[in-house]
Amino acid sequence: MQHQNTTHSPLARGYVRTLRQQEELPLLRDHLLRLDPGSRHDRFNGFLDDSFIEHYAAKCADDGTVIIAYFEGGVVRGAAELHPPDQSPDALPEIAFSVEASVRRQGVGSILFKKLIVEARAKGYHSLRITTGAQNHAMRALANKFGAHLAFSHGESTGSIDLKQQRQPELARLAFATAIDAARAMMNFNRMYWKLLLRMYGWGRTA
Repeated sequence: MQHQNTTHSPLARGYVRTLRQQEELPLLRDHLLRLDPGSRHDRFNGFLDDSFIEHYAAKCADDGTVIIAYFEGGVVRGAAELHPPDQSPDALPEIAFSVEASVRRQGVGSILFKKLIVEARAKGYHSLRITTGAQNHAMRALANKFGAHLAFSHGESTGSIDLKQQRQPELARLAFATAIDAARAMMNFNRMYWKLLLRMYGWGRTA
């Protein structure tokens, strides 16, 4: 069973939670069926019928795919998918995203992306594969924001995200903050030392 932690979003009105396989299969299926024609085209790189989407959602529930869903009013309005590496031609876990038109431009994609990266790292993955239609500018911009290097070929943009490289800025910020804290602590120690020394010899007393 997948994690049931909930993550509330400061940018949107809903919350994010990892779905349980099988039990909540209809939630993913119904979300994908609600996508408007343009969103469905962007998500699956073509206009696909309802039966394909129903089969696709059922497959996700059986093959170990992690589904991270964005909820509003108890309804899934966005989803991030983390597919097992054995399903990818280059043996990399593949990711995919879909957000309904009613909740776009609220930071939902970024929230899902961050949660998905946490899940991928927890599974020990070092790199992720992403494929999107060349015309899906929103998805390409989101992928670039998180460090993806995309290449265009045969009507698709395909690339990867190096999770090890992503950690470097975080570690650099942490190291910088630690150095500042250490310097501040040393300054406070020196200040207290000199105050104590002056008090012991009476140099700090006023006449």
